[in-house]
Amino acid sequence: MTMDEMKLIGYWSSPLALRIEWSLKLKGIDYEYVEETEPRKSPLIAKYNPIKKQIPVLVHDEKHIPESLIVLEYLDEISTDQNKLLPEDPYERARARFWAKFVDDKVTPVLVGSFSKQGEELEGAVKEAGEALRTLEQALGGKRFFGGDDVGFVDVAAGWFAYWVPIMEDILGLKIIDEKEAPALKKWFGEFLDLPCVKERLPAREKLVSHLRDLRKARMSG
Repeated sequence: MTMDEMKLIGYWSSPLALRIEWSLKLKGIDYEYVEETEPRKSPLIAKYNPIKKQIPVLVHDEKHIPESLIVLEYLDEISTDQNKLLPEDPYERARARFWAKFVDDKVTPVLVGSFSKQGEELEGAVKEAGEALRTLEQALGGKRFFGGDDVGFVDVAAGWFAYWVPIMEDILGLKIIDEKEAPALKKWFGEFLDLPCVKERLPAREKLVSHLRDLRKARMSG
């Protein structure tokens, strides 16, 4: 699917940029990917996201759209017949937005926050992250994907957990979530990572492990 000048400005280890790439690939939309080496400082990001100065940013025909969840909705609206992420039913659409916001407001902060903790504080953060993930599992409701039989809005929003969480467990030396605690969510991890469009755009594991180890060291010493 060809559209006018579709460009994604991202960073290789950014889960938020990956969300957008997965959506673009699911929808078969052609785009140019622009890799930023300094995602918080570059003149390009300052130009296209002057308020927050952060990646990712989607540029469509020189119109710039920041914030990954907003970009996902934008892509859904301009590609009406291409693998819709949000349901047509207003109530189900509202539920999808609720759970995607839960991912960003409740799950992500405790996962990311655990990287700057150690000892009892780390154990507490990991426990809180596990509880948040078990709450998220409720949204699956016995379905293959959060979107049902097909990938939906919440799948793309939360998809990075499937790859990042096991790596974080290895680095932290603690189990965040296991199959006994959240069997449906763990099964979903595998289902999501097995999607061709997802496998195609995952960062190399060894590179990501090294990056996250360095990030933890920097936060612990900061």
